[in-house]
Amino acid sequence: MLEDSALFNAGRGASRNAEGGIELDASIMDGRSRRAGGVAAVSRIRNPVLAARAVMEHSEHVLIVGDGAERFSRKQKLAFVKSNYFLSAKRTRSGTVGAVALDRRGNLAAATSTGGYRGKLAGRVGDSPLIGAGTWADNRTCAVSCTGVGEFFIRTAAAFNVAAGMRYGKRGLASSSREVISQVKKLNGHGGLIAVDRRGNIAMPFNSPGMYRAWMTREGRLHVAI
Repeated sequence: MLEDSALFNAGRGASRNAEGGIELDASIMDGRSRRAGGVAAVSRIRNPVLAARAVMEHSEHVLIVGDGAERFSRKQKLAFVKSNYFLSAKRTRSGTVGAVALDRRGNLAAATSTGGYRGKLAGRVGDSPLIGAGTWADNRTCAVSCTGVGEFFIRTAAAFNVAAGMRYGKRGLASSSREVISQVKKLNGHGGLIAVDRRGNIAMPFNSPGMYRAWMTREGRLHVAI
């Protein structure tokens, strides 16, 4: 749904790269099995996150890029569109989209999708399709999805390190999440993350001026913040 909305820089609302083209990235991870899938630098797949899921569920790989990812996605009968579909949005767009979830059986999952930042070099890949950088899920700890300037989240292995801080550093979710964002900030990077742990606690730290975010409580109450 977030990819189909023109309000976000993922899927339909993606930004142009330095050559005026569109290149989309996405990933997904299952915390129960730690299976994962991702696609990068695709330009015609309507929903890159569905392609990432197909990589996870229907291939032996984790990450497929470019034309190879598009050929694979055609074989999986995913929807394709022309490039002007992604450029049809006229309103100002927000950034990367992501989701994290905990089900009633204690299983965690995370997914992230992006169009990258405006003016990026053609072929540039950020953190969103990279497991451990932009996306991570492990039933033993937490599920994480990141947003921001991807290079800094790659350099800090941000998504994985939230879980590592919990498992090895014995930190709580909130403390570990804040520490990761502080490490991003020390490199002069900015952005944020959303995370949920195996007990249903949530964390959404960021060091940017704002971060569009929403969550549901155990009681089913919905919250939205900017």
